[in-house]
Amino acid sequence: MINKIIKGIMSLIGITIGIGTYFSVVEAFPNLLPASEVYTILGSMASGLIMGFIFFLIAPWLIEEGKNIANFVEKELSKVPPIEILIGSIGLIIGLFIAYLVSNLLLQIPVPILGTVLSVLVYILMGYIGIKISVRYKDDLFNITSIIRIPNTKEKSSNKKELKDKPKILDTSVIIDGRIADISKTGFIEGKIVIPEFVLKELQHIADSSDDLKRVRGRRGLDILNKIQKELDIEVEITDKDFEDVPEVDIKLLKLAQFIGGKVVTNDFNLNKVAQFQGVEVLNINELANAVKPVVIPGEEMIVQVIKEGKESGQGVAYLDDGTMIVVDGGRKYIGETIDVLVTSVLQTAAGRMIFGKPKTATEKSS
Repeated sequence: MINKIIKGIMSLIGITIGIGTYFSVVEAFPNLLPASEVYTILGSMASGLIMGFIFFLIAPWLIEEGKNIANFVEKELSKVPPIEILIGSIGLIIGLFIAYLVSNLLLQIPVPILGTVLSVLVYILMGYIGIKISVRYKDDLFNITSIIRIPNTKEKSSNKKELKDKPKILDTSVIIDGRIADISKTGFIEGKIVIPEFVLKELQHIADSSDDLKRVRGRRGLDILNKIQKELDIEVEITDKDFEDVPEVDIKLLKLAQFIGGKVVTNDFNLNKVAQFQGVEVLNINELANAVKPVVIPGEEMIVQVIKEGKESGQGVAYLDDGTMIVVDGGRKYIGETIDVLVTSVLQTAAGRMIFGKPKTATEKSS
């Protein structure tokens, strides 16, 4: 129905242009046609009908191109944070106002065409400059606003709460990992949890995989999401915001975090590094796990079970309940036994923590 209305409007526009064109031609070339009222009426009608028919034929193409342009503009604007659109619009208005003042002077030039062309160029230039300057210095504008505004204790506390309650965006790896559900249950995760639809699609794709291990991991991730949504007293939002021009899910997550002003929750070391480079805040589950592990210092004693041999000759390897690896120097002969170990050093890496020690009995003999 709308397409038919648009076609009708386009036809009327074509008829109007055709009639206007006819009278312009007659005025420019008065001797081209006989000066008769009949010729004038017939000529204007013919010109109007021809242009109206042409516009009626090209209306579908114009409608389709208009939709493509609108979709393109919407897609491009979706990549820009709303605050930048607002600031850019204000800058555009200021730039056009300045251009209006300047163009009034330019239109006074004796050569009308030159004045018109210069006026159009000034409008385009000032509009562009207004947008670029306002967006580039938006942070300074906000700082000026904060300086002028009288500080308020309640306002400060509310700002702190806003910073603290940023949305938490879950990536695929942390959902499959499952510890996010236990952490959320304890109340350490504040603010709402955001789950993008493109992450759900990736989980579903993994759950439908022909590989048994991948299929189990995918289904576990879906179960964790159901647990978070149904069992935990925390706000969960499913967002359909997508960035179709970006194929990688990790980059989509970072763009979404920038768009909504949230934090990415992950246990992916590489994603953590890329996020830091792009200035996106990240909550890494592995870093949290390392931070809450019991502190072990050299000279401390612990009881462990040596379960396998190490990489170096004579070494044995044991593990704490939290998964921390203990390399026991000279512990190969104790494989399968539970022994006392004296901690000699602790190595903290990005992947986790390693503890080095010696059997206490060997230490006592050497002393």
